[in-house]
Amino acid sequence: MASKKQKTAKYIFVTGGVTSSLGKGIIASSLAKLLQSRGFSVTIQKFDPYINVDPGTLNPYEHGECYVTDDGAETDLDLGHYERFLNVNTSQANNVTTGRIYYNVISKERAGDYLGKTVQVVPHITDEIKRNMLLLGKSGNYDIVITEIGGCIGDIESLPFVETVRQIKFEMPKQDTLVIHLTLIPYLTSAGELKTKPTQHSVKMLNEAGLQPDILVCRTEHHLPTELRNKIARFCNVQESSVIEAMDAPTIYDVPMLMRQERLDQRALYMLDMYSEKDAELKDWEGFLSRLKYPKHTIRIGLVGKYVELRDAYKSIVESFIHAGAENETKVIIEWIHSESLKKENVEQTFANLDGVLVAPGFGERGIEGKIEAIQYVRENGIPFVGICLGMQMAVIEYARNVLGLAQAHSVEMNENTPEPVIALMEDQKKVTNKGGTMRLGAFNCRIKKNTLAFSVYGKQNISERHRHRYEFNNQYLERFEKAGMKAVGVNPDTNLVEIVELEGHPFFIGVQFHPELKSTVQNPHPLFVNFVKYALEYHLKKQMK
Repeated sequence: MASKKQKTAKYIFVTGGVTSSLGKGIIASSLAKLLQSRGFSVTIQKFDPYINVDPGTLNPYEHGECYVTDDGAETDLDLGHYERFLNVNTSQANNVTTGRIYYNVISKERAGDYLGKTVQVVPHITDEIKRNMLLLGKSGNYDIVITEIGGCIGDIESLPFVETVRQIKFEMPKQDTLVIHLTLIPYLTSAGELKTKPTQHSVKMLNEAGLQPDILVCRTEHHLPTELRNKIARFCNVQESSVIEAMDAPTIYDVPMLMRQERLDQRALYMLDMYSEKDAELKDWEGFLSRLKYPKHTIRIGLVGKYVELRDAYKSIVESFIHAGAENETKVIIEWIHSESLKKENVEQTFANLDGVLVAPGFGERGIEGKIEAIQYVRENGIPFVGICLGMQMAVIEYARNVLGLAQAHSVEMNENTPEPVIALMEDQKKVTNKGGTMRLGAFNCRIKKNTLAFSVYGKQNISERHRHRYEFNNQYLERFEKAGMKAVGVNPDTNLVEIVELEGHPFFIGVQFHPELKSTVQNPHPLFVNFVKYALEYHLKKQMK
């Protein structure tokens, strides 16, 4: 454990240079995991430079999935990595955008809070950024706050964030702040050499903004020899022990082990003048990695969605399958299936080698009929199935059309004038006009009936899951569905909103209005995914015996 609770939090800032997508979020998460394993209380926050107030209105093709926290914040997908690594919930305070900063400052200006002064980037915008950056650290709940700065050094939109970090470093004691700069050491095949010049230029740009990195984490395809580390240290004005190699890894879950090997956590603690009585202990993490890398079985799951061209749109689902697969000592191969491509005439061929099908969440009419075709096929052929949010709603529509005989059944989201609105707009959404942050968001309770598949999955009656939707099962049709064999086995105890449906006589057919993928972590794989993989494996083994 840590030697003693810090009176005030220490702050680590993670910036990136040379190129985007180097993995600042994974490095931040890995360092946080190592520090957490030493007994420190750690949280991570992300500051994004775009002007949207939050990612809730961003197209998944633009930004990947929108991650939702328990408190109903629509946030960047990196917060999913933070939670999956640390097994600790994040909140609205963990993700702040330029849009949110400017929105807050302009609201204060309109209210007269600045007493007629000219509102400027410095000090008003930077002061608001600073207030948000230090908020979690002042709560008394954390020893260390890691702040990831989105974008690349040199981006115009990131400059106010970088300037704020400069001010914080200037105002605080030296040992209370630390800047880690993630950069790239490219390998030129034609020359057969690793090149440090991009890193030198990246650090130079950071210097020009008034910041000197304390630690350099260097992404590379090849090991950094000692002489190269020495060169980087000399030209970038850091100690050689502060040049950290970040080799490309087979999975993101290998990175904490690599960073422990490179002693990133030790270096950070030394520079922050912090002491830990124990080394980083990752025995459970190592067990997870062993099960992940050496599975006993392999299954194929079809992920039917409309954004499959950008797989980050389903990032949490993919990671949940990794967690659940490791728990079952089973490798889960995801077959990406675009719902627009599915037709009655090709669904059998498309699903021939699958052991389970997940119909993914989404919004809008495009690709809907393909999802319905997929659900009809798995329902009629006994293939394990999970439908999430829109996937559950499509399962309801498919059942209404093909079992209840309601040929025109639909959701009012896609057809406002449908005569059979089995999926309806929630009552409290009918007067909503603004789209940002107005859905049913965050954690809500669900009560599960005993002696059901859902109860066997969760092992308890009362659960809490995260939501992001405007439409719901229309309870006017509930009795007809239940008489025909589709049961509402989980409902919200306060509103009677249907949260879980399952099918009598099917080995594993379950639809959920919530997003279980948002609560799966390495330490606690989500039970719905764990059981889905388990049943898919049983289905696979039975097929092999035929």
